[in-house]
Amino acid sequence: MARPGIEITYCTQCNWLLRAGWMAQELLQTFGQDLAAVTLVPATGGTFTITVDGATIWDRARDGGFPEAKRLKQLVRDVAFPERDLGHADRPAGGQA
Repeated sequence: MARPGIEITYCTQCNWLLRAGWMAQELLQTFGQDLAAVTLVPATGGTFTITVDGATIWDRARDGGFPEAKRLKQLVRDVAFPERDLGHADRPAGGQA
């Protein structure tokens, strides 16, 4: 089975490189060797999108802002690794199981 690739396209005019880099780090920390790559793609015009194998899972304009790390991991998991349990990221806030 091929490992999925993730692209984070971010606006350089908006200075979103650090945000994109942090999200890439979060995904690599969680999914590590199971990913083919996490690629940062510079763009302009307020763009901030995240794709998994070309399928858009987050678009700042469409989805309203930026995803929380927990939500981003769930979105990636749902597309690429639907059988995977994300542990604490799958539990409701407040520690309730």
